[in-house]
Parts: sequence; structure tokens; C-alpha cells
Amino acid sequence: MRQAYALVAAVALLSCFVATARATQTAKLTATFTPDRLNTPTTITFAIQITADGQVPAPLTGIDLRYPLNLGLATSELGLATCQPQQLKTYGPPGCPANSIMGHGSALAEIAIGPEPLKETATITLLAGPPQEGHLDILVYAEGQTPVNAEILISALLIPEPPPYGGRLHFNIPLVPSLPDGPDVAITNLHTTLGPQGLTYHEHHHGKTITYHPDGILLPTTCPDGGFPFNATLTFLDGSNAQAKTTVPCPVRTRE
Repeated sequence: MRQAYALVAAVALLSCFVATARATQTAKLTATFTPDRLNTPTTITFAIQITADGQVPAPLTGIDLRYPLNLGLATSELGLATCQPQQLKTYGPPGCPANSIMGHGSALAEIAIGPEPLKETATITLLAGPPQEGHLDILVYAEGQTPVNAEILISALLIPEPPPYGGRLHFNIPLVPSLPDGPDVAITNLHTTLGPQGLTYHEHHHGKTITYHPDGILLPTTCPDGGFPFNATLTFLDGSNAQAKTTVPCPVRTRE
């Protein structure tokens, strides 16, 4: 009888250990500049990959993305117009001024249903929203089609951060239900640009409409020792978090 109880206790302990192991999320962060030249307006591309030991990760609830010092994110010519959140909810990005768009991207999510998880893709649009208590607010609009037809609006505030970082983007990510009585959607990949790549703005001048590409995020005139550091802290519904870091190397100087 004692051996039977010991076996049951061992199985229960092993089950708890496996459940805990399955809840462990890890993240990988990458970042690039295009073009990659100092003292030049650029487009920043971010990518985050989330894994959980071969399992579907827990739903993502927040991201704090820290970017390098002296990066001209708040002083770029991006987001010259403002998109109102209610307008975005009602009409989507086409209902907002073209000059409010700041970038594009995509997301991949998984839903833990059945022996193989269902995969969901979504398009992402970044737009300038109304400032919040003096902070720049970037609205992130994600639209999924199949198997879950959902439109998600996320607010990302630009918040000061001590060196070696110049600030951070704080994303509050709402939970997205999947199928009826199914688990929430779990994000596994995010890829987005922040900059003029692929953007077209319009300016009215003397009764004429001028089409142009806005300037991007100005890189500083000098590169920090070791390159440009980026850092991401991800939080999940199960209470865990994951850290990811990357560094964009200093651009190779070219002869004039």
C-alpha cells in the first residue's frame, strides 16, 4: 500500500514538473536598420520569436521594447497626422489619415486545439494615436482572417528609459479568444517595421497634392561602443516572463 501511495505521489510530482516545463517561454529578438548608415534617416525592423519547448506558449499579455540612446524616434517625420482609436476600430486603417501610418508588419499565432495546433496569421499596421499624458502613443492594429476572424487594437506608449537605452515602447496586449470554449490565441512570431519603408504621405501645397516618402528615424552621428542595444521583456498570462536582447552592429564606414 505504501509503495502504491509513493508511486501515485511520484506520478503527481512528475505531472506538475511537466506542466511547469511546458509553461516555460523563451524569446528571440532581432533588429535591423535600413539603410544602415550613421546620421541618416532609417527604417527599424523588429522581429520577436516565442517558443515553449515544442509546445504552444502561453498567451502574450505585454511587451516592453527598449531601444538605443540618441535614436530619433520621437523627432522623426513619421505620424504627422493623428488617428483616433474609435475611428480605427470602426473603419480600420483605411479610415485614418495616410500621414498617420508609421509602419507595417505581420504576426503568427497558434491555438492549442487537437493534436496539431491551429495557426493564425494577421496583418499589422502601426499608426500615430493621440498623445497620452505627454507620451507618444503608437496604435497597433492587427487583423486576423482564419481560423479566427478578429481585429485587435493595441496601444504602445513611448516611455523614457535610463541609459544605455533612450526609451521603451510599452505594449498592453489583450487576450484574444479562439473558437467557442477554446483557449486564448498564443502569439509565436511578430515582425514589424517602424519607418518610411513602404509608406506614402501627402501634403497639400497651393491647391495641389504632393506625394512623398517621409523621412525615417534619424540614426546618431556616432555609434555606441559595441553597437546599438535593444532589449525586450515579454509577459505571459501564466505569470511568467521572458527576456531577449540583441545589438545592431555599428555601420561600416564608407569612404566619401
